[in-house]
Amino acid sequence: MWIASLLAAIMLAYANGANDNFKGVATLLGSGTTNYRRALFWACSTTLAGSIAAAWVAQELLDTFSGRGLVPDAIASAPAFSASVGLAAAATVLLATYLGLPISTTHALTGALVGAGLIHAANEVAFSHLGTAFVAPLLFSPLLAMICAAAIYLIFRACRLALGVDKESYLCVGREIIRSELLPATGERLFKPLPALQPPIDSDQSCQQSYLGNFLGIPIGKALDLLHYLSAGAVGFARGLNDTPKIAALLVVSSTLTPAARYELVALFIALGGWLSARRVAETLSHKVTAMNPGQGFSANLVTAFLVIIASRLGMPVSTTHVSVGALFGIGVLSDSANKRVIASIVCSWVGTLPLAAVLAAILCWALMVP
Repeated sequence: MWIASLLAAIMLAYANGANDNFKGVATLLGSGTTNYRRALFWACSTTLAGSIAAAWVAQELLDTFSGRGLVPDAIASAPAFSASVGLAAAATVLLATYLGLPISTTHALTGALVGAGLIHAANEVAFSHLGTAFVAPLLFSPLLAMICAAAIYLIFRACRLALGVDKESYLCVGREIIRSELLPATGERLFKPLPALQPPIDSDQSCQQSYLGNFLGIPIGKALDLLHYLSAGAVGFARGLNDTPKIAALLVVSSTLTPAARYELVALFIALGGWLSARRVAETLSHKVTAMNPGQGFSANLVTAFLVIIASRLGMPVSTTHVSVGALFGIGVLSDSANKRVIASIVCSWVGTLPLAAVLAAILCWALMVP
């Protein structure tokens, strides 16, 4: 049965990487800052670094997602319980990934813990602990991210205008980039082809923006791109920090793996899942939630990284998905470019994640208990 727990953790780690790894760098692709392959490499590299660091920084999350406190310790340490929780959460996340929907692995794990707990000890599930330790952080984190992202973007925008930094637009037509310039004399907009350049993206994108001017002798556009990359990397690091202990908790029942080996195994398969299977969720987050420019993407990433790192350090099980999508939605509402239909479908998938994982875990738990 411990082998089943091991396979469940590997499946969930792969599913987590496929669904979650691109969330930090979606703004790099969506704003036209870089292409898919470069963004994916940066996502997997920084997430791997966060996963390794989690062994020292986010130990409390491992204890939270082992099931202790939610169900009796004897049940939480049973291999059948861990196997059913991991397999149910993995199936839920893999289904969402196939549909291109960014859902929360944290939500899936929470639902699976409840479903398996109800089968093993229906009268001993601590629902009060569920509300304070799980549900509250998951509900409030996307709202907080929306507010913070909008506020940060307004502050940065005010600073940009105060410094006199202007923007220029590029229209992508096939494989040619056309620069849009405003003529001072007439106020008309002139489009100049730039055939020497190639669009820094490999999917449909109609328009890009960059920033003009220098600050302390440094080109504003290049400086912002660097900061944007760093903020995206911070989100990837934070995601690895927050999600790895939750999945490694499934391996606590295995006495053959050292604590370090648990984290390393999960980290490896999270990176592998992201590298091989992230495309569908990447397309949704990069191009379907909201249009964005580099400044907006940087603002969203900054908020996401800050909130998730703080939550990981405090042992709060927030969802990187909820925080990152909430931040993007806050920017989209502010710029009036949010795709409300796509947001609605994502929210519906969030609502369905917990009950689906709970039902699957209950079925698997019952099946594993049958003599």
